[in-house]
Amino acid sequence: MREIHTELYPNEHVSKAVGEYAFNHSTALSPKISDVHGWALETQEKSFYMISPLQAQFHIWLAKAVGAKRILEIGTYIGFSTLAWSQAVGPFGHVTTLEFNPEYASIAKETLQRERITNTEILVGDAGESILGLSSTLQEPFDLIFIDADKPSYPKYLSLIESLSNSTTSNTRLLKEGGIVLADNVLHRGLVVDSSPSNPWSSAPLQKGERKWTMEDFQALDDFNKALASHDRFETFLLPMFDGVGMGRLRD
Repeated sequence: MREIHTELYPNEHVSKAVGEYAFNHSTALSPKISDVHGWALETQEKSFYMISPLQAQFHIWLAKAVGAKRILEIGTYIGFSTLAWSQAVGPFGHVTTLEFNPEYASIAKETLQRERITNTEILVGDAGESILGLSSTLQEPFDLIFIDADKPSYPKYLSLIESLSNSTTSNTRLLKEGGIVLADNVLHRGLVVDSSPSNPWSSAPLQKGERKWTMEDFQALDDFNKALASHDRFETFLLPMFDGVGMGRLRD
């Protein structure tokens, strides 16, 4: 079944050229978002935690396409993706973002304040506990939830989202009917599918500050992918672009 293979481009040169072409032929990011990405590349040791500018364009397009006005982000880092969601929902929308690391949360807060972003809030602490706290105080459910946090917890986050989005067990659900779940890094360079020596990334050198991914990470992501795909409440698509984006639409 050749048509389902992801043999997109013959080499890195062509791949980069196509990426730049796609970026330049998609709706441009606002200058403030682009500026923050450039600043983070120069100043943040773990800037590779950020989504790419092309993925930010995709997120904004998708959020606008589904009319998302209330977004929950699990994993803030320094606030780059938060900025993209902020643009997507517009001045009358709202983004709630969760960050475990107080240092990252502080940088994100400063970033958002510097860019005069007023439609976001950052909750610091364990994301699972924050989600439970949110579920008891929400006035309206979220339209979209983006997961880009600690990989071993992905299955737990999915279980929480599903269990807290049942109109028969709670007054206000976490995710609305028809709402979208996005999860980043669900293929991680293809290593979730194949971590053998046949995948060159299995022995690639780490970037400065990068942690070596473990079999626990890969197993958790595989468990997440399988749980999302097999769950009878989600219509799903796994996008083999960026670092792999798992997507689910919640149905009742």
